[in-house]
Amino acid sequence: MREYYMHALRRELSEGLRPLHETFIALIRLFGSKGHATRGLEILAAMEKLNYDIRQAWLLLVEELVRGCHLEAANRVFLKGAEGCLRATDELYDLLIEEDCKVGDHSNALTIAYEMEAAGRMATTFHFNCLLSVQATCGIPEIAFPPLKTWNMEKIAFMKPDTETYNWVIQAYTRAESYDRVQDVAELLGMMVEDYKRLQPNVRTYALLVECFTKYCVIKEAIRHFRALKNFEGGTKILHNEGQYGDPLSLYLRALCREGRIVELLDALETLSKDNQQIPPRAMILSRKYRTLVSSWIEPLQEEAELGHEVDYIARYIAEGGLTGERKRWVPRRGKTPLDPDAEGFIYSNPMETSFKQRCLEEWKIHHRKLLKTLRNEGPAVLGNVSESDYIRVEERLKKIIKGPEQTSLKPKAASKMIVSELKEELEAQEVGPLGSPVEEEEEEVDEELDELISRIKLEEGNTEFWRRRFLGEGLNENHNKPLEVEDYDVLDVSDDADVGDDVVKEAEDDEVDEEDEEVEQNESQVGDRVKDKEAEATKPPQMIGVQLLKDSEHSTSSSRKSKKKSSRYQWSFQDGKLQIYGYLDDDDDDWFPEDIHEAFKEMRKRKVFDVSDMYTISDAWGWTWEKEFKNKAPRKWSQEWEVDLAIKIMTKVIELGGTPTIGDCAMVLRAAIRAPMPSAFLQILQTTHQLGYAFGSPLYDEIVTLCLDLGEIDAAIAIVTDLETSGIKVPDETLDRVISGRQANENPVNDALQ
Repeated sequence: MREYYMHALRRELSEGLRPLHETFIALIRLFGSKGHATRGLEILAAMEKLNYDIRQAWLLLVEELVRGCHLEAANRVFLKGAEGCLRATDELYDLLIEEDCKVGDHSNALTIAYEMEAAGRMATTFHFNCLLSVQATCGIPEIAFPPLKTWNMEKIAFMKPDTETYNWVIQAYTRAESYDRVQDVAELLGMMVEDYKRLQPNVRTYALLVECFTKYCVIKEAIRHFRALKNFEGGTKILHNEGQYGDPLSLYLRALCREGRIVELLDALETLSKDNQQIPPRAMILSRKYRTLVSSWIEPLQEEAELGHEVDYIARYIAEGGLTGERKRWVPRRGKTPLDPDAEGFIYSNPMETSFKQRCLEEWKIHHRKLLKTLRNEGPAVLGNVSESDYIRVEERLKKIIKGPEQTSLKPKAASKMIVSELKEELEAQEVGPLGSPVEEEEEEVDEELDELISRIKLEEGNTEFWRRRFLGEGLNENHNKPLEVEDYDVLDVSDDADVGDDVVKEAEDDEVDEEDEEVEQNESQVGDRVKDKEAEATKPPQMIGVQLLKDSEHSTSSSRKSKKKSSRYQWSFQDGKLQIYGYLDDDDDDWFPEDIHEAFKEMRKRKVFDVSDMYTISDAWGWTWEKEFKNKAPRKWSQEWEVDLAIKIMTKVIELGGTPTIGDCAMVLRAAIRAPMPSAFLQILQTTHQLGYAFGSPLYDEIVTLCLDLGEIDAAIAIVTDLETSGIKVPDETLDRVISGRQANENPVNDALQ
């Protein structure tokens, strides 16, 4: 058909006829849609010979080629027309640059941008973002960062970086295949927050930040930005990204699970439900021994669930492909690289998990560290009209909570006198083997009077207005000045908001330990001398962390005179086995500030270090109204009942979202309910298990019914037996007899009373 049209056109031209302009346009549309760029150029040449204006036809040909996905031909036709001094429309320039960048053709996109500027139209942020997208997806993030800094310094408003600009660079660092880039992303985040009056993050920004902090195991920051992401409709769908780039949504859910952050996990699942987003199948593959995100955080960790019947491990091994070599094998990585959840065999040997109980205890201690720090900064006034003795009692109470309950060593039973099950429990309880001594925790004492005084301490984290007034000298109280003691450092040097720094410090400490181990292996003969040196060093008075850092800086930078000067300005003494820190010896250095907070603020105002308008946080800049509430809210104390309640909610929500808990999940949740004990939860867990098509063994059912009877929960026992019979599970006659006997024993006293 196309040949017929061309033949007809040639015949008209040979006969001296002048085809209409519309005829040429129709042919341009046809050849452009089919990708015949050469034929299109022939039509343009014929139009030019007849003195037709070919600009409109040229534009139409390029557009049709682009729409027909013939981009290479479109670029060729465009550049040929540009060489002939044809000027494109703004829309065509934008279309070609954008489409070239989508396919990664940076060279052609840049050439077209130069042609556009030569034609008198300057490139804008849109064009720079298109070009940046190619640089950001090439796998080398260092290429994308310099243009961002350059554009940021430009004075021209239409060339300033916008939110998408930052998104592309954040994506480049987040998805880089090389080493940890979280510090680079933190720098970008700081630049973006500083420019908050001009630009704000969007849903893609938050999704990328959650992906980044999850990938690099900075879970606290991932949670902060997820709280912002969930306020955007469909935010979890963008985070899921159709499972691409490692499926960040699954990684986030699994990270929450491994960290024991179950309240946040439930919040994330509810957000999925709100966005009509199904739970990704990959999120359910979490740990070995057939446990998923429903149960992997429930104690006891790293154990297979008790199903109430024997498991044929040989049959399971064969089913997994053990005989054919298809079964995955897992080999631990060397070094400190976190385990890759996509590594072969991950489901058979997962990273160590943090239990929910352990997470609650850590959060409880962190909160009370903050309270103790506030108490010492504010002095007795923060407690109201109290005596000095009350202040000391509150302080000691907080220190005791932070330290945790006392652990009393138990005298171990001789292994020869233990049965196998007792020995197994003993070894598991000790975790490190038979050399350690088992311990039991003392129950924490409850002092309502002290708890009431502690509740008066108000945290002001994230309250910028409060700290702005403080900086101006308003509302300051006389500090409860007393020397700091060495034993206090363990209490105060842990920060809740220092994830990245803590990781770096921990890694450095691990490196030191590794280096020492290697030295010991290589130089065993020097061990004795080293021990003597350490003993001699131990007799020296310990130093503040700041002093140690300053001395380290002297070794690393010998030319830094300020560091040497600062290291000698602490006034301290060592008395009665405790280090007393009083302040500085001199104030000649310009970097010196008084230790007293009143004087320090006065000095800062005097020097005009910064303006109070510059005092803001990321919460202020980005409108995180919920941040202060989370920072200052007292955490809830752990209880087995709370954990079981959360487990049931998560199991129900996972099923709603299209997930399928394993029989091991159901068993772990049931075991947690038995430990509580919570007879009211037994029936719900069993009904869920049976609806999923699973059935436990008779011993487990018998144990549950017996426990209900022992606790006097006759109705619960009857309901469980009824559900078993309804589900087609045979109940032993002995169990039925006990239930009937229990019911009769429960009814007789009532009948006697009625008579």
